[in-house]
Amino acid sequence: MKKVFKILGILLLLLILGLGVIYVIYNQDEPEAAPTAEADLLADKMMASVNKAAWDSTRWVKWNFPNGNQYIWNKEKHLVQVTMGDNVVLLNPGEISGKAFKNGKEVPPAKGQGLIKSAWDNFNNDSFWLNAIVKAKDPGTVRSIVKLDDGQTGLKVEYKGGGTTPGDSYVWILDENNRPTSYKMWVSIIPVGGFEASWEQYEPISTGALISRSHKLSKINLQITDVAGGMNLSDVGLTEDPFVGM
Repeated sequence: MKKVFKILGILLLLLILGLGVIYVIYNQDEPEAAPTAEADLLADKMMASVNKAAWDSTRWVKWNFPNGNQYIWNKEKHLVQVTMGDNVVLLNPGEISGKAFKNGKEVPPAKGQGLIKSAWDNFNNDSFWLNAIVKAKDPGTVRSIVKLDDGQTGLKVEYKGGGTTPGDSYVWILDENNRPTSYKMWVSIIPVGGFEASWEQYEPISTGALISRSHKLSKINLQITDVAGGMNLSDVGLTEDPFVGM
């Protein structure tokens, strides 16, 4: 038994050392800069590159996230149906409230609150990966233009409040048309600062808003599937409104 614990201790030490090496090699200091009107203008251009006006007018959106979560979002009323395996939550994100169901049966409110909170956390994360570009001027954000270590110029967006993890920062890398090709992240859930994720495979939904379907993070590829959006229920494959009575 002592030998087993010794081996486990050695493996744990090697894991810690390995993570330390990764941190030293890949970690980047967060670039600092003061907010400017120029940065606000660049944010407007970035959002226009994916047709934010069309996104704002879109009433219904659906998508599947790689973790298995499925979403139907009434953007007009800001209500979301979140499917997480056997659990379905009809969520009001603004109030972190709603109704939870397991295997088709409604869960009592006292027990359902945990599912509602999980749905809220998942929606915040998965909708950000769906279209974080249009959130560059959300309430609680600050924008600046920064120079990165590799000489690139980036648009930094800091989220001072709101969401599940306030305090996160992102630096967008833009192409010649001001459309993002990637961003670098300084976020609480990733210990390595400056971790980069691509934004590619842009395709329009029926209203004309462009959505990036693919995000590559090192060897991981987050592929967002079954994306649809429009003005009517039928545009997302529905015949009945799931939010009647909410």
